[in-house]
Amino acid sequence: MSLDFKRLESEVASHGRIARILVAEVAGSVPREAGTSMIVTERGQSGTIGGGALEFSAVNSARDLMRRNPLPGPSVVKLPLGPSLGQCCGGSATLITEIYDRNAVARVRESEDLPGFYARPISGRNESPPLPVRAFVETFRDSGRKKPHSALESGWILEPIADPSHQLWIFGAGHVGRAIVSVLAPVPELDLYWIDTDENRYPDSIPAEVSKLVAKNPAAVAPHAPLNSEHLVLTYSHAIDLEICSALLRRNVERIGLIGSGTKWARFRSRLVKMGHDAEAVDRIQCPIGNPGLGKHPQAIAVGVASEILSRIIPESAGDR
Repeated sequence: MSLDFKRLESEVASHGRIARILVAEVAGSVPREAGTSMIVTERGQSGTIGGGALEFSAVNSARDLMRRNPLPGPSVVKLPLGPSLGQCCGGSATLITEIYDRNAVARVRESEDLPGFYARPISGRNESPPLPVRAFVETFRDSGRKKPHSALESGWILEPIADPSHQLWIFGAGHVGRAIVSVLAPVPELDLYWIDTDENRYPDSIPAEVSKLVAKNPAAVAPHAPLNSEHLVLTYSHAIDLEICSALLRRNVERIGLIGSGTKWARFRSRLVKMGHDAEAVDRIQCPIGNPGLGKHPQAIAVGVASEILSRIIPESAGDR
């Protein structure tokens, strides 16, 4: 897991002061892995560190820290997940709770001692990372692992900063588009772009991680897509879908998914070939999207799409989480 700076910045902009709880280290059987985090505000929360008594206690402590002035430094607590918490996992988790306001977020942005990582001392003092901390980061880099988990090292908190490595363009803000965005927006490895023809087609609230683009002719956006990007075409109009697919084929992007039935795909395939597209290129379009066995409910389609995408883009880190 990584520090999602964009989300952190958005939450602080909305609430002024927030708490972020990080699972820094784990041992034995625990509900969530090292690197997991959640955001706590005065009246709400997002994400989870595993639920149950552990999370309940951590959230209450985080809100207590948020109310303190001046802003407190990091709180580090190691908790056994046993009878004292009413849990029977048998392991232990070290939780770090940090309070962020606009000034604290600015310090994250300015952190350049270890590019790609946010390293800060538990003491909260303004220090440079010592040699063991730098060596720890270099070990991860030399190993070739893309997303090392967060860690405690020599009195420092080390966390990789999320760097979205995969662009996903979603054409259509209808029920399926909304469901897919709601599932995939929090994934730090994804950089989401959401395209539709009218401002009013989007929900009132859009996740901060998502870039919205209103385009009267969505197909005109296709030439600006990176070649290694992935696209899901699911607008309200078959005619618009066909035009977008044609434009994306001309752009020769990496992957195209099209919502629809077998009948729709047969018609689209025939028409795209007649429009001059190479049959082999056309056959790279995935239709239907997701896992048809899960059903046609928007959330079911979204779950199938998310599972397929995540299994491709984060296979290396999945085993470490």
